[in-house]
Amino acid sequence: MINRTAVDIAVVIAALVGFNLTAHYAPTPVAVAAVPVGALVLLFFARARGLHWSDLGLKNWGRGAKHGVTAAAVTLLVVAVAASIPFTQSAFLNERYGVNVGATLFAALVIIPLQTVVPEELAFRGVLHANLARRFGIRGVAVIGSLLFGLWHVASSLGLTSGNAGFSSVLGTGVFGQVVGVCGAVAGTTVAGFVFTWLRHRGKSILAPIGLHWALNGAGALAALTVWQLTVH
Repeated sequence: MINRTAVDIAVVIAALVGFNLTAHYAPTPVAVAAVPVGALVLLFFARARGLHWSDLGLKNWGRGAKHGVTAAAVTLLVVAVAASIPFTQSAFLNERYGVNVGATLFAALVIIPLQTVVPEELAFRGVLHANLARRFGIRGVAVIGSLLFGLWHVASSLGLTSGNAGFSSVLGTGVFGQVVGVCGAVAGTTVAGFVFTWLRHRGKSILAPIGLHWALNGAGALAALTVWQLTVH
């Protein structure tokens, strides 16, 4: 007999693949809503399959917030230092966030949290985490969940080198640079997924990885804006 939890894991992974492809290749109105709506669909699925709020990391708010704020503060400090050092400044020369001040601030404070950070954490450190933990325990979550989180970023990293002046100057914008950029992005986000999982486990809440996840994405956008304005203009 097929294990019920194994079926749930397969359904969740298949759904994540569908939401990811929709987010990157569907028409804009559909693409924008794909991940947030998908995360909610997965949440309803998990509840219908018997997972509790605590299983999904949607309890222990105080403990989770404490871990999340601490991780975010440390990350913001590291990013600020990296953005201020000439040797590492080129890594922040991202045209997507460096040109328009208003758009970047809106992205960092609204779009990134609502369209990326919260939905991804709900899907990966919430629903996927809970299902993998039932089947494989926390070690399985750390390995399998982190790798899947890394692969989640393949589509979004296809244009990484072409949109980042620092990376394109080193790797170029051809096929080689694209392949290296994708592999680097997958490796980096796999490691990030491992850290997010550890925070989720320690904080007993998805608020813990949400804090770090926003700090990495949001602070990166703000750092790109600052470096671009100071060095290009």
